[in-house]
Amino acid sequence: MEYASSYDPITAGAFAQFGFPEHLKCELVHGIIRRRNDRTPAQAKISSNVLTYLHSKLRGTDRRPYGFDTGVRVTDTDVRYPDVSVCYDSSATHCREVPRVLTNPIVIIEVCSGSTGRFDETAKLGQYRHLPSLDTIVFVDPEAETARVVQRLGPQSWRDDLFAQPHDVMLPALDLTIPHTEIFARD
Repeated sequence: MEYASSYDPITAGAFAQFGFPEHLKCELVHGIIRRRNDRTPAQAKISSNVLTYLHSKLRGTDRRPYGFDTGVRVTDTDVRYPDVSVCYDSSATHCREVPRVLTNPIVIIEVCSGSTGRFDETAKLGQYRHLPSLDTIVFVDPEAETARVVQRLGPQSWRDDLFAQPHDVMLPALDLTIPHTEIFARD
């Protein structure tokens, strides 16, 4: 007896409609639902620092920061969950209807770990660069306390800076800079 090994990939639209239990963190990779890695305490702390900083600085604007539980649709069959993403949202219903999957991020911040860093900075970076709305991608290394900033210069042109020393992260699309001390604050 022969078994079919093919499958119909799940679309990003269908994936966004699934109601996963709170404890189950998944993303969509090439149409296949995959469990996300758990975050380390250092990743969680840095993500929280950045999200808190962005919330306070963007309050009252048409730009909204989102955390780890809001996905980004990168293709028809891929949904990623960056640690922090920011998009424009002039909707008056924002506070009542937070999107589960964004389609137009302008900034994405990934806090890397030893097990995810290489994947984040290669595969995810490749996908993120294809998002026409995206201006800046930041990869934060909690262990070295450094950041890599990938900035769009034109439709197909990017600048890639790895700061080996403590350095503030400039986000021109948001007209703000996140101080290094805020990213890595321990209090």
